[in-house]
Amino acid sequence: MTSALQLPAELWLKVFSFLSWTDKLSVRCTCSHFRQLLDKSRPMWRGFSVVLQHFSLYNQPFWCSLAQRHVASVSVRSGKRKHLKQLSTWLPALSALRLDYWREGGIDELKLFSQLQRLSITSCCTPLKNIDFLFPLSHHLMQLSLCNVQLTCHVSHLLASINQLTCLTSLLLHHDGSLRVPTLSSILTHLTKLKHLSWTMITYKTLSHDFFSPAHLTAGDSTLQLSDLQLLDYDAVVTQEVLQPLSRLHSLSVFHLYSVPGPICHLQTWLMSLPQLCSLSVHGGHPLAAYADFLPSSLLSLTLCVDLQPEDLWVVSHKAPHLEHLHLEPWSSSSNLIRLLPQLFPHLRMLRIRHHHVSDGDFLHLQQLQHLHTVEVLDSYYRPDASDPSRIVYKPSPRLLRLISDLQKVTNHRVRVITTSQRDPLNCHCV
Repeated sequence: MTSALQLPAELWLKVFSFLSWTDKLSVRCTCSHFRQLLDKSRPMWRGFSVVLQHFSLYNQPFWCSLAQRHVASVSVRSGKRKHLKQLSTWLPALSALRLDYWREGGIDELKLFSQLQRLSITSCCTPLKNIDFLFPLSHHLMQLSLCNVQLTCHVSHLLASINQLTCLTSLLLHHDGSLRVPTLSSILTHLTKLKHLSWTMITYKTLSHDFFSPAHLTAGDSTLQLSDLQLLDYDAVVTQEVLQPLSRLHSLSVFHLYSVPGPICHLQTWLMSLPQLCSLSVHGGHPLAAYADFLPSSLLSLTLCVDLQPEDLWVVSHKAPHLEHLHLEPWSSSSNLIRLLPQLFPHLRMLRIRHHHVSDGDFLHLQQLQHLHTVEVLDSYYRPDASDPSRIVYKPSPRLLRLISDLQKVTNHRVRVITTSQRDPLNCHCV
């Protein structure tokens, strides 16, 4: 400890900057010197989020440590209004807040957070009678997420409350089909800064001609500024005319309602209407072969959680020759697909795959992707006892650790392999 005290604080902070959040928390528990160094260094905790649940267990030193670190992102589980009052006392400058399993019918205490920019409410235990709590946030809230929340207010009141959030750049509304909003044109009319929209589509069978057409668009300006669109439970008939306002869309994610698709592949119409699309994510619906020929050449990122065959990937490689990011989760075995990637997509920089049915040779064959820098393994778990398939260990298996080590050696550590999800704790788990 004496030698540690002799080193300058700047040197220790530089070392600590390479640690994960978990390791930083472990280091600060080793001694008071490291705890003070870490807690008083605001840049060290930039982007750090904390989950709070049992408020009765938190004492004053705990709150002081959060305040010292200027924690700006908090997730509250099974919370009540009194907990928000306590939170606002210690962290009044909170910029991001998630409420999981909220237990009361209102959240008026949100007005205590004058700098709140991101708000996520999910899986409420009690129906929200209204969403008037949004009004005090109208001048600074930039991201709003309502997921699995039962709203007892009328649809017109819901739209009026959302539409006054004129600073909003991201809106997510996921529900069970109980909300019936005729079109999105009203929202898009008032939220002119909106860039990201995620919406449940289970109530729509056919999209009306004005579904995406806000009132402020003129004949000479028929497109929106919206750049990222996510559609959940989608199975709606659509025409190219309806999609004309979205021609500037850069990112589209479609989560189909049915795993067994209907006779018409609506995704074909979407792809024909989006000439500037850079990112596409498809979950379920028709097999890839039904729309592979319609993929735009502008695609740089592609997620496929669908039924596909090796020959379908050949079509994709010709249609999107500059693909850099690929997330591949075919419904069938991927053992005969991974070996094709270096040949089909030589520009890949990031790859997300499952490894269980991939041979060692095919996994190491990824070294031929000269631009690859990140591989994310989506199934980093294993069954240690073949005779007991119910026992699962949720961490990388010895085989996976060996494969990771071998891949990093043959690529001179150019490729980073991720085995745990890097999800933002404030994000919805539906997507």
